[in-house]
Amino acid sequence: MIGLLCIVLTLAIYWMAKRMYRTLPKVYMSPLLITPVVIILILTLTGVNYRSYNSGAHLLSTLLQPATIAFAVPLYRNFPVLKKHASQIVFSVLSGSVVAVLSSMALAKWMHLDSSLLSSLIPRSITTPIAMNVSQTIGGNPTVTAVFVILTGLSGLIIGPMIVKLFRIENEVSRGVLLGTGAHGTGTSKAFEFSSLTGTISSISMVLAALFTLAAAPFLFHLML
Repeated sequence: MIGLLCIVLTLAIYWMAKRMYRTLPKVYMSPLLITPVVIILILTLTGVNYRSYNSGAHLLSTLLQPATIAFAVPLYRNFPVLKKHASQIVFSVLSGSVVAVLSSMALAKWMHLDSSLLSSLIPRSITTPIAMNVSQTIGGNPTVTAVFVILTGLSGLIIGPMIVKLFRIENEVSRGVLLGTGAHGTGTSKAFEFSSLTGTISSISMVLAALFTLAAAPFLFHLML
């Protein structure tokens, strides 16, 4: 019963947050930022633990995988543009993925984190389902990795548009690669607010970043030990 109430509560909060965002489209009003904050406050005030909450809400996490497949529709519609800029997209995402892994490792070393936390931090810049698999492969804690992924996505949601504005990035391909590689699904949702093409580039960048990280993370992790 609690699980059912939790999933209904989550959907209701997200729906209200989305309506508020349409009225006031500011980064700090994003449903992806407001929803988890409100849920955490409610769980804290009511004393409901995460295990009870997740007994129902985990169904929403399960929908991440089919939701990712849905990105195939805008990819198909913008295939000529993707084909034209394929080499730039692949090279940029590959570079960004390697930098993301190396910077995560450098941050973990600087903070003197143990090997388990180091392994959990490395795949923070890719979409949650794949990040959790990568984390488990290299000896990390998938649950901790999910937290790092969420924090990275929220940071990208806030910082990404600021970078676009600061450096006056008008090119839709550049915007898409920036948001998709740096902030995975969260960045992609923001990218679609710029334009359909920006969102499409972001979605393919997110997928490529996941594949590159899946291949490179274990190698770089063992190389840096």
